[in-house]
Amino acid sequence: MPAQRPSRITPLDIRAIAFTLVDRHGDMALNYADMAVNELVEKGEDESANAWRVLRWEIEDALSGAIERESPIQMQ
Repeated sequence: MPAQRPSRITPLDIRAIAFTLVDRHGDMALNYADMAVNELVEKGEDESANAWRVLRWEIEDALSGAIERESPIQMQ
């Protein structure tokens, strides 16, 4: 198994990617994220699936209006 490298994707990157997907695909962005998670889980790529889960949560919050493009990033 190859060594894992640290992620270079920041929370701001996740926010930008989420809003780009929402801008381009609207509600379908959630479906695309779900498909990515399921495909990665099936392949056993758990870390990548988890990254898509985080992105999905951000997409969901963007679609619901819980966050805005310029909202402060909150890590929990």
